[in-house]
Amino acid sequence: MQRLERIEDSLLAMLAIIGAVATLSLMAHVAIDITMRNLMNAPIPATFEIVTNYYMVALAFIPLAWVERSGGMVQVEVLEGFMSPGVLRFSDRMVALISTIVYLILAWVTFKVALTNTARGSYLMANSTRVLTWPAYWLPPLGFGLAGLVTLVRLFSPLKDPRV
Repeated sequence: MQRLERIEDSLLAMLAIIGAVATLSLMAHVAIDITMRNLMNAPIPATFEIVTNYYMVALAFIPLAWVERSGGMVQVEVLEGFMSPGVLRFSDRMVALISTIVYLILAWVTFKVALTNTARGSYLMANSTRVLTWPAYWLPPLGFGLAGLVTLVRLFSPLKDPRV
């Protein structure tokens, strides 16, 4: 289990780097576009499309696993105060199981979409500039798959006493 948790930690560190690169790239791209548009009347072609199809997708899906690991997802704790420690542990395991199943289904579905779009070579045209969009389709299955891995590890890892 410790080996799996170390792999998970390495993947989450990789996600943090990818997220940081996406954020910095987004800021630099938009800042350069605005500067070039205002100073030279020559904006970067397809900035809106690149921001929409790459940066925003990366910033939406890549952090899912990290948010799961840090416990930042929305939780409803209305009944927790009335549950015994055993029922609370069971509830936590069921939530981890359901989350794992949902994430893995989403990863599978988005993986199939990514395969289809890669095979087609999906792109869009923006002012006669061809912008490849198929690589961005790989970000959701990556995010969902790693979030599923995090919840799977949580499902099988020893739980701490919930009352402590």
